[in-house]
Amino acid sequence: MPDWTTRQIPDQRGRVFVVTGANSGIGLEAARELSGAGASVVLACRSAKKAEAAAASIRRSFSNAELEILPLDLADLASVQSFAKQFAQNHSRLDVLINNAGIMAIPRHETVDGFEMQFGTNHLGHFALTGLLFEHL
Repeated sequence: MPDWTTRQIPDQRGRVFVVTGANSGIGLEAARELSGAGASVVLACRSAKKAEAAAASIRRSFSNAELEILPLDLADLASVQSFAKQFAQNHSRLDVLINNAGIMAIPRHETVDGFEMQFGTNHLGHFALTGLLFEHL
């Protein structure tokens, strides 16, 4: 099989994607390439400032990108619920959920809900998000 490139992503027009952690790293690149393929992409990010910068970067690459920024802090289950509610108000369906955001090797902290931070963010936050969005998938 020849090497795969993002140029091989099929047309994604009409499809809605949510990408957690879309402000940097793999999440940003996924959002960029999906936008380039015509997808409508929801940037689910904790920092509005970083999300705006990411959206501006994507729009420099793809001026017609369909982007939406919705705040999401996976370490706060109330934020996860708020995100899901806002998403449902703005969209009738979700084609793909990319649970990308995560933290690693941080000092011992707890989420606002009392869970160890890495477990709460990387696992419980995404589990709750997926459950709340499942009916739209």
